[in-house]
Amino acid sequence: MNEHGYLYDLLRKAGLTDFQASTGEFVLVRPLKLGLIVLAGLVLARAGARATRRFARTLHARSLLRTSSARAQQRTTTIGDVLANLVLAVVWTIVALLVLGEVGVDLAPLVAGAGVVGIALGFGAQSLVKDFLSGLFIILEDQYGVGDVITLKDATGTVEDVSLRVTRFRATDGTVWFIPNGEIRGVGNASMEWSRAMIDVLVSYDNDVGAVGRYVTEVTEEFANEPAWDDIVLEPPEVWGVQAMSADGLTVRVVVKTAPGEQYAVARDLRGRISERLRREGVRGPGQSVLVNAGILDTATPPPPPPSEGVTP
Repeated sequence: MNEHGYLYDLLRKAGLTDFQASTGEFVLVRPLKLGLIVLAGLVLARAGARATRRFARTLHARSLLRTSSARAQQRTTTIGDVLANLVLAVVWTIVALLVLGEVGVDLAPLVAGAGVVGIALGFGAQSLVKDFLSGLFIILEDQYGVGDVITLKDATGTVEDVSLRVTRFRATDGTVWFIPNGEIRGVGNASMEWSRAMIDVLVSYDNDVGAVGRYVTEVTEEFANEPAWDDIVLEPPEVWGVQAMSADGLTVRVVVKTAPGEQYAVARDLRGRISERLRREGVRGPGQSVLVNAGILDTATPPPPPPSEGVTP
C-alpha cells in the first residue's frame, strides 16, 4: 500500500530516488500539515473561548436577580474565564494528539488508556461532577455570596465561602455547615437586593385596636425619621394592622423595608421602642392581669362579696 502522496510521486517522476523523494515529502509536506493543524487550533481556541464568555454573559443577562450587581458581573467574568480555559485545554489536547499522529506516534494505546481512565473517573466521580456543575450555576446566577444570610437544610446562617464544590455557612448558633452544592435543592436568601423586618405585636382583646395601631404608627414614623437609619430604612414603615387572632390575643404586624441584612437590627430596635410606648399608654398584653399605666399599677382587685343574709356587716 502506497503511504505517500502526490508530492512523492512527482519527485519520483523527476528522477529522485525513493529516499530523496520521501525526504522531500517529509520536509515540505509534514511541516505544512503541522502548521495547518496548529493554525486551526489557534482559530478554534480563540473562537471557542470567545463563544464561551459570550454564553456566560448571556446567562447572566437572562437572570432576573442582581443583573446590575457588581459582584454578579465579577462572578460572570470569572466563570467565563474558567469555561474558556476549559475549552482551550480541550482544543489544545486535540491539537497535540493530531501533531503526535502526524509525526508517526501510535495513538491507539494513548486513546485506549485515556478511555479506560475516563470511564473509571466517570463512575467514581459522579457526585463530584454533580457538585461542580451545581456550584457553577450557583456562582454564575449569583444565587448567594459571601456575607449573605441564607437558609439551607432548615438552618439559617451567614455564608462564609462558596466554591464550585461546596458551600460553607455559619448558623446563628455558631455551627459551621458544609453543604455539597449538588445536594442543594432550595435556598432562601435574606440578603438579596433588600430585606424586610417584620414585627408582630401581640395585645389582648380588651384593647382599642385603633389606638394600638396609632401608637405603633407614631413610633415607627419617629424611628424612620432619625438620621442614623437613613441608609438602612429604604421605605417608610407600614402598619399592616391585625394580622392574626388567636386564644392569646390580637397580632398587629409592622413591616419595614431595609437594606440587605439589616432587618434583624431594625426589628430589635423597633420591638424595644414599641414595647416601651405601649407600656406607657397602658396597653394590655396577652393574659395580662395588671394594667401598667404611667408607672401606676391597677391591680384590678375584684369587689368583696355581698354579706350573707342575716349577717349584719
